[in-house]
Parts: sequence; C-alpha cells; structure tokens
Amino acid sequence: MVVLGPTASGKTALALALARRFNGEIVNCDSVAMYRDFEIGTAKPTRPERSEVPHHLLDFADPLSDVTAGEYARLARQAVCEITSRGRVPIVSGGTGLYLRATLLGLFAGPQRSEALRERLRDRAASKGTEYVHRILRRLDKTAAEKIHANDVPKVIRAVEVCLASRRPMTELWREGREPLTGFRILRLGLNPDRDALYERINWRAEKMFEDGLIEETKSLLAKYGSGARPISSLGYKQAVQFLRGALDRDAAVRAAQQGHRNYAKRQMTWFRREPDVRWLAGFGDEAELQREAISAVESARESKST
Repeated sequence: MVVLGPTASGKTALALALARRFNGEIVNCDSVAMYRDFEIGTAKPTRPERSEVPHHLLDFADPLSDVTAGEYARLARQAVCEITSRGRVPIVSGGTGLYLRATLLGLFAGPQRSEALRERLRDRAASKGTEYVHRILRRLDKTAAEKIHANDVPKVIRAVEVCLASRRPMTELWREGREPLTGFRILRLGLNPDRDALYERINWRAEKMFEDGLIEETKSLLAKYGSGARPISSLGYKQAVQFLRGALDRDAAVRAAQQGHRNYAKRQMTWFRREPDVRWLAGFGDEAELQREAISAVESARESKST
C-alpha cells in the first residue's frame, strides 16, 4: 500500500488511519524525515503516533551522510519484506517521488561515486551558484535537467557524475536495467486536495514551524553538525539559516519558506501525476470522509484479489 501526495496534504494522518485499520506498519518515504535530530522542519509523526504504529526509515540516517535513492530503495524493500513476513501490511508513505519510484520500479545501475568529482562540483556550486552546475547538467542531459530542480544540488551533482562517468545521458540509463518490486499487489492512494486549501495549509504550517522554534532548532543543529548537514538546505531550515546569517528578517524568512513549500507542492503533483495506477482522493488525509473512502478502496482491492 502506498500513500502519496504533496506536502501538507495529510499523508501521515491517512497512513496512520490505514495502519490502525489493516494492522499495518509505516515505511517513511520522505528524504528529509529519515535524518536524525531534524524535527520541527520535517513534520514527522509525533512520538505518540510512532509508539502506536511501528515506523521504519525514520530518524535513522546521520545528517552528515547522503542517502541516495538507490540506497533508500534497498532499505525500503527490505523493510517491506520484513513487515510482510510478520503478517502485517506495509504502508509506504511520503512525498519524495524519486525515492518512491526507485522502491517500486527500481533504478538503473549507475556508476560508482567519485568523491573527488563531487567535491569539485560542490565547490563550483558554492562559488558560482547552483545554476552553474545545473547548466552543466543541461548540456550533458537536457531531459534530466528538466526533471531535477537546480536547487537540489546533491541530485544535480549525482546526475552530472553519472553522465561524465558513463559518457552517456543519465536518462538513457534510467530506461535500462530497472528491477521493479515483485511479489506484491501495490495499491497507490494519492491525495489531491483543492489547491487554494492546500496553499492555506502550507502557509499555516510553515508559519507554525517558526512559532514552534525552527530558528532555535536550526541554530542548535548548525552548532552540532555545521552547514554540511544534508537536511540543512531543505525547505524551512534553509530560510532559518538565512535569518540566522542576517540575510532575511523573520517575516521574510517565513514568507520565503511558505513560497518554497508551495512551489515544492506544485513539483510534487507534476511528478505524482505521472505515477501509474494511482487512486486519487479529493481532499486531505486527516478528513474522516476521505479516510473512509480510502479504507473502502483498500477493502475493494482485497476483495478483488481474493476472487
């Protein structure tokens, strides 16, 4: 079972409702929530929710490490198999489309990492800006550049690395050698709330993160991990860092975080609309009527499987 959708659409609430109803365990598919110590800006499930329903791939990664889509997919598939072996239902829930696709459909077997090349590209991004490295990718693989946002520096760097190491566009490799997840009937449930209502929630949640201490948390994380922590450049934390460095005042930081999350939601929906066989649900995952509709969809899928 998969719960997907844009940020702030209520994926956590729906995944929890399904887990309670169908004896499930949740596999996190958010590329920031997997890192330890990053709490306020990630909107992770609460401690009581985590104690009520088992969660996997949450708070497991060192913030100074870089968990690739391929590494995530391997761990997620392992978790799904282990959950199933216990007679429980795996529920993959999150909004990181590439990681979800890697888990369900597989990824190409790309070349090994080159830390020397990555370091050079990171230096270029720092000195000349993210757009500079993105332009390199555009020359090497225009299709990949259209799919990877310029601000997502780790993915841009990895794509450039793959193109240079393989001497082929990465998108050609994407179409080769994939190993999809087999042995499971996958039901994809997608949340598709009204756009204006979603943006209102996004704005409210971003503001609440700052009210709940995002700036203080970010200051503590910078002291502990420095600016090299992988999630420190993610939405919310990025704007808190800009505030701490004097680049933005608090109100401007909140507005920038709100705008960034709204833009991210647009990109997520563009990605997820390309996912196959999604059962779209009109509304938010914390709405009782939508949860009943989702439960009914799962029950219908189970009945069709048994006939």
